[in-house]
Amino acid sequence: MKNKALNLRISERRLNKLRLYSAQNDKTMTHIIEDFIDSLNLKDGDSSSTPCPVNPAD
Repeated sequence: MKNKALNLRISERRLNKLRLYSAQNDKTMTHIIEDFIDSLNLKDGDSSSTPCPVNPAD
């Protein structure tokens, strides 16, 4: 699997909350975000290998 980068804009409060959670659970922020994404239930089945459009309206 080839890894990709993700730039994310979040408030400083949320970033600090993520950092604290990460430290308390001895996990990287990447691992926490990946676990959250993997926990999402999709309505149309698993589309883990199907990329979603960045701008679906275009």
